[in-house]
Amino acid sequence: MSFFVAQNIIKNYAGHRALDDVSIEIPQGAVYGLLGPNGAGKTSLIRIITQITGPDSGKLFFKGRPLVPEDMNRIGYLPEERGLYKKMKVGEQAVYLARLKGMSRRDAIRQLKAWFEKFGIQEWWERKVEELSKGMAQKVQFITTVLHEPEMLIFDEPFSGFDPINVELLKKEILALREKGTTIIFSTHNMASVEEICSHIALINKSRKIIEGPINQIRNKYANNTYRLICKPVTGMEFRQLVGPEYEILSDKSEDGLHEVVLQCLEDCPANALLRRLLDDAEVISYQQIIPGMNDIFIKLVKEGNIILNE
Repeated sequence: MSFFVAQNIIKNYAGHRALDDVSIEIPQGAVYGLLGPNGAGKTSLIRIITQITGPDSGKLFFKGRPLVPEDMNRIGYLPEERGLYKKMKVGEQAVYLARLKGMSRRDAIRQLKAWFEKFGIQEWWERKVEELSKGMAQKVQFITTVLHEPEMLIFDEPFSGFDPINVELLKKEILALREKGTTIIFSTHNMASVEEICSHIALINKSRKIIEGPINQIRNKYANNTYRLICKPVTGMEFRQLVGPEYEILSDKSEDGLHEVVLQCLEDCPANALLRRLLDDAEVISYQQIIPGMNDIFIKLVKEGNIILNE
């Protein structure tokens, strides 16, 4: 049974179809990347999941039953837009948001102090929110989103406004939440940033889902028998002769006697077939299959018009 399901969601705004029969299934404990370019429909789907808006048609299920308003206390949502009251003090604002999620003032202050120290913003407790930078405001919102330990977390472009050091800090905390069993939806247009933390993904383009599934399974599916080889020929044979006609050489860089070659197997052959062929005539330094990234897969699917539903 999936932890969260959105089923056949349709949403229109003033004649524009923001979501066109979109369905997703999120396993429990997954870090689920909701990927696609700006304007694809990701935020529209998130606003429906968090019940900020409703779908024109379609259904939502949480833990095997229809989603109800009371479930929002079990879901944490970090929007891309900043939602803090500028004139309030930072600590006061954080405590207020924690109380809205049902925490006692005492527990909220204790846990907030620990999180503020972890994120290096403890000295801002008594400062006003309007004095925060974009990145620091995002840190405060991240803390208040995860503080009450919801069963599901939704992050919409969580790395927006962060420098590389703080991006790594946030990734570390998201991975820690995953280890605790929290189910996470991670929405972004930056596909490369999620490959190291997402277990599952859905790609959305022009209001429609084009592919969904475990990320490693999808990447392996779109691998096209392409390999990167670094070797040193030890006989006088030309490299073209070494690899044979069933391989197309896509690139070949030679320096100091070493060949760095990208080649594609044109036939259905085992990955180690080339290694067996080379061992007598070349010293193999490294050999690996090239697995495409999600950005490459997305571009390929869009260019080919390969709309794949219900993977």
